[in-house]
Amino acid sequence: MNHVPGGVTGSAPVEFELPPEHRLLRDAIRDFLAREVEPVVAAHERERRFPGEIVRRIGELGWLGIPYPEDEGGAGMDTLAYAVAIEEIARTWGSLALIVAAHTSLGCGPLHIAGTPEQKAQFLVPMASGRVLGAYGLTEPGAGSDAGATRTTARLEDGAWVIDGGKRFITNAGRAGTYVVAARTGSRPDGSAEVSAFVVPADAPGFTVGRLEDKMGLHASATGELHFDGCRIPAGNLLGEQGNGFPLFLQVLDGGRISIASMALGLAQAALDAATSYARERRQFGRPIGSFQGVAFMVADMATELAAARLLVHRAAWLKDRGRSYRLEAAQAKLFASEVASRATNAAVQIHGGYGYVEEYRVERYLRDAKLTEIGEGTSQIQRLVIAREILGLRVV
Repeated sequence: MNHVPGGVTGSAPVEFELPPEHRLLRDAIRDFLAREVEPVVAAHERERRFPGEIVRRIGELGWLGIPYPEDEGGAGMDTLAYAVAIEEIARTWGSLALIVAAHTSLGCGPLHIAGTPEQKAQFLVPMASGRVLGAYGLTEPGAGSDAGATRTTARLEDGAWVIDGGKRFITNAGRAGTYVVAARTGSRPDGSAEVSAFVVPADAPGFTVGRLEDKMGLHASATGELHFDGCRIPAGNLLGEQGNGFPLFLQVLDGGRISIASMALGLAQAALDAATSYARERRQFGRPIGSFQGVAFMVADMATELAAARLLVHRAAWLKDRGRSYRLEAAQAKLFASEVASRATNAAVQIHGGYGYVEEYRVERYLRDAKLTEIGEGTSQIQRLVIAREILGLRVV
């Protein structure tokens, strides 16, 4: 890597010698969040209100297409810059980080990988330039980790694809203008599903958004159902080759794991910041609670695990940026960072004691938000399967 780990003092984040342009991006995002976002987070979370105006501003600033080339509407930076950005956003607001991550990795990613020049001009450029929000429709009520159980179908009829079925747990549902959707287009000789990818505009006839979920955390992000009832889209909206949906989605998920891992880093860092500050200020038995080993060792473990997780995430991003295989490293980063985030946020609540359990203090929100990072883009159990298969070269089930 071109950056090396540095030290950590108090509640300051573990810093790396990032390239100058990455540091400038991080600092610009940090300043924007402090001025325009931080003051409104609590109200949006309490009211479960999607931050449409803030997302629009982020798009105007060029932060909805960070890792994509300029000719595709993006900022022309790399995956490492994107990881730094998602971590910084999540450190202030998990809901906003999820909105940006789902749009960038899952909405834009398939079009960047498999889109034709015409599809990129029509769909990706508006998305990566921040004018249109994107979403990704893979999960179904009966098809989560088992994507082969996809029941949504697509058939070619009179020069158009007709889609029937539904999706669930879709981030940015009802807010996105463009959806990339997986649908079954037939069966293979062995009886397994032939799955293809399609680009579905939000105004496509026969497409509607169903109910939005009431979630444990990330209350300001929209997660909901997609319904396709004879939904008609042009034949040219097939993304990639027919039947090539699985390899495409696997590639997209590999990249998405880096973004969810980065989100986990931001939540863990926020928890560490809060716990460190509280441990210095809160006094019991005439001394700061941070001077007691029981609390001090919890902070030490949080900081150490966070530093290790950040190295894993940045390594995966570094490999992706160099065109090298990164499936193993992305799964390792996502697995470890998400579980670190859960431990760190739980420890922060514990350090705050009774105050950690009330909404007045943010650590209870960090704990609720962090849980999603162990589920989205493949559960921790699925990450362990991916890691084991990559190492052993065997089909582990």
